[in-house]
Amino acid sequence: MKKLFILLAVLLATQLSAQDQLYKVTLLRAKPGELLNLIEVIKKDISNYSDYTSNKPYLLRHSQGDHWDLMLIYPIDNLEEYFSEDKSSRRKRSQSLEKSVGDSFFDIVSYQEEAIVNGPTINKFAEAFEKYKLFHIEIFTSLAGKQAELVKQRQSENKFYVLINHRPNFIFNRVFGPSWDNFTIGFYEDMHDFAGPEIAFEEEDKAAKAAGFEGVNYIGSYLRSLIAEHHDTLAWKVD
Repeated sequence: MKKLFILLAVLLATQLSAQDQLYKVTLLRAKPGELLNLIEVIKKDISNYSDYTSNKPYLLRHSQGDHWDLMLIYPIDNLEEYFSEDKSSRRKRSQSLEKSVGDSFFDIVSYQEEAIVNGPTINKFAEAFEKYKLFHIEIFTSLAGKQAELVKQRQSENKFYVLINHRPNFIFNRVFGPSWDNFTIGFYEDMHDFAGPEIAFEEEDKAAKAAGFEGVNYIGSYLRSLIAEHHDTLAWKVD
């Protein structure tokens, strides 16, 4: 029974780590005093997203831990279609989804970073973003030669989470755009859900070893041995 549970945990973690879908991610910092205005501009585009893009965008508002204010993320079609003249012109009609240098949109934006990443299937992504309100976002830049090992570590940590009955994270890997290599998103109902239940050390340690770590106390130190930079942020969904 124990081996079967571990196998199911591995299968679930692998499913949530599948990199079958492309996403557009935009990090924004508002001009001082313009955050609420910027949020309303983006919310209007989201409410009318079918006029501009095929899939619904989701907006997350940073609450602590990083230099950006907002993360806008949504699934995109294949790159050829995404960059086609028709799709690009549709997005340009929006107020925020695609703007050129010097556009009035940047009168209220002091920082913008864009990325194309791959991540979980669109169904899993939409299900989580519709259901949950609080998100734990960790952005990683790997050390030289450690990119593949960092992805493997994130996948192993997901196996560990499943074994202790904790929801695994979504893993997103850079296709092109930013200086960082990947990020993960964990999804929660609220801060109480984020804190999670108390679990005995022996149970956590056993789960960590089953997931491929030396022990639960080594998960964090092993991760730090793979990364040059790490940003850790809590964010709330903007409805």
